[in-house]
Amino acid sequence: MADPSSYRPQPGQVPDSPGVYRFRDEHRRVIYVGKAKSLRQRLANYFQDVAGLHPRTATMVTTAASVEWTVVSTEVEALQLEYSWIKEYDPRFNVKYRDDKSYPSLAVTLNEEYPRVQVMRGPKKKGVRYFGPYAHAWAIRETVDLMLRVFPVRTCSAGVFKRSAQIGRPCLLGYIGKCSAPCVGRVTPEEHRELAEEFCDFMAGRTGAYLSRLEKEMHIAAEDMEYEKAARLRDDIGALRRAMEKNAVVLADATDADLIAVAEDELEAAVQIFHVRGGRVRGQRGWVTDKVEAVDTAGLVEHALQQLYGEEKGESVPKEVLVPALPEDTPALAQWLAERRGSQVSLRIPQRGDKKALMETVHRNAQQSLALHKTRRASDLTTRSRALEEIAEALELDGAPLRIECFDISHLQGDDVVASMVVFEDGLARKSEYRRFQVKGRVGDTQVWHGEGQDDVRSMHEVVSRRFRRYLVEKSKTGEWDPQEGEDGPPEDDGKPKRFAYPPQLVVVDGGQPQVAAAKRALDELGIDDVAVCGLAKRLEEVWLPGEDDPVVLPRTSEGLYLLQRVRDEAHRFAIQYQRSKRGKRLKSGPLDEVPGLGESRRQALVKHFGSVKKLRQATIDQICEVPGIGRKTAETVAAALAGAVPAGPAVNTATGEIIEDENPAPAGASSERGTEQ
Repeated sequence: MADPSSYRPQPGQVPDSPGVYRFRDEHRRVIYVGKAKSLRQRLANYFQDVAGLHPRTATMVTTAASVEWTVVSTEVEALQLEYSWIKEYDPRFNVKYRDDKSYPSLAVTLNEEYPRVQVMRGPKKKGVRYFGPYAHAWAIRETVDLMLRVFPVRTCSAGVFKRSAQIGRPCLLGYIGKCSAPCVGRVTPEEHRELAEEFCDFMAGRTGAYLSRLEKEMHIAAEDMEYEKAARLRDDIGALRRAMEKNAVVLADATDADLIAVAEDELEAAVQIFHVRGGRVRGQRGWVTDKVEAVDTAGLVEHALQQLYGEEKGESVPKEVLVPALPEDTPALAQWLAERRGSQVSLRIPQRGDKKALMETVHRNAQQSLALHKTRRASDLTTRSRALEEIAEALELDGAPLRIECFDISHLQGDDVVASMVVFEDGLARKSEYRRFQVKGRVGDTQVWHGEGQDDVRSMHEVVSRRFRRYLVEKSKTGEWDPQEGEDGPPEDDGKPKRFAYPPQLVVVDGGQPQVAAAKRALDELGIDDVAVCGLAKRLEEVWLPGEDDPVVLPRTSEGLYLLQRVRDEAHRFAIQYQRSKRGKRLKSGPLDEVPGLGESRRQALVKHFGSVKKLRQATIDQICEVPGIGRKTAETVAAALAGAVPAGPAVNTATGEIIEDENPAPAGASSERGTEQ
């Protein structure tokens, strides 16, 4: 624990101007990012008596080992830089909102020749028009089903669309009138795009004019005694009104606004957002976060605005944002929002009328969300705490293993040997910390073994050694870097989260006594004595400790055993996934893939020019040089590589018995690959 006075800057060093500051820990990781109108005044607040600071602020300043700052010209620039750095460094002491689930949106792919209406989740894509988010995907599908009667836009996937175009027959939706069937040319691309744009206009809230036009057409058709057309228009109007009824009018003045409400206690906060477009609630989403920094309601609102609009532009930012409390830098935030929208944005607290009543509804949703989150977390946290305590007691550890790393080896009869490392923190998987290794058969400059048939014990020793060598490099920041020690290159002192910087309290290996002994030997060779090691054997689910002849047997109902099994199974899954991917790439490769310096474009050019790899193998160097982009040196390399490759035997059609001319034969031996992952 550091003393803040040890790294306190001199009073004259800190400028009295707007800027963004970063606190770093002893490993140079950025742990907190903040902004200020006056850097001098703000930083002075951190370097007072620790006893007088908020407990969370005191924890941050005693964890930090240095502070640095960047001066900017305006408060808006400070806001933008703060958001960028929080996103880049992921500091542990900053409030970060994370969705408790991935909310679906209604998307129209206007970036395609034939726009498609579909349900989408995840990050937004360029050229796609989004509506929502919605609480449930079925709500989107019900709305779309009603609207397809009036706006028969394509909803099928690319594969179905292509297949229908090939056979000249539309899918079922085309036959029942819920798709205009552009796949078979019933409408032109321009007509179909116009339908998609009308669909978007209606979803955006411009409903009155369209319904009035349909009603007028219905009356004209009735007067002209075109009763079937009039009945169809009547049903269309009914379908659109039913779709509109699913989003009740909440603001009578057809307002476009986002309403943000916060419910909080001392430890956590829940944020709820209602997206109102055209006076109707078009979407809802919510976040729950731990209050890891000393922050009030206004600060939570500011963080929520950054999270909500940091990646948005144009109409995704509404004209009006209603909040429960105004942040300290309200003018700067309003200007930042206006720059993202491209026009003025009103940021204010609703005082009376419908907007205040709706804000109370949003706040009630936030309170219910926080209560539900606490109920779920209390149960889960109790179970995880009990599991960690049971592991610590069974393995005689000094404390609960808050960070557990598990290693597993996977190969196919000695080939494509890979390893996985999974990380669990506080009993939960931290997938951003997962790592995978290609086993090389060496540790540092020492060749461990040669040839095929590498065994799990030696592989485990290599992988654990490589992982903790990286940890020592990150820790010491001294000595020369050996690029063969890891896949990730030398560490950079930039404050970003490092790949191997954090040591675990417990290393779990998938296996019994031999694997545990190999992992322990690797740690001993590196001089690491503060990391516990154990192994979990699959056969009887026994826990093995280094140097012990008898295993530790945990009860079958033990939460600790269940957690160790989850960790082991996750490591096995991750290793198998990587091994299969690596093997698949090898089996799909051809003789041209082994030619050094020959990229995908030139490989395709060679095969296209000669028609097949077989004909390319028969070509002379001068003939290969005729291919655009292939020089003589490359042609010689290609010819030498193909001359050394053993051509595969001819393929035979098992139904007819005839020999098939293979355009690009697989490498020899690929078809005879058999085995199971280990």
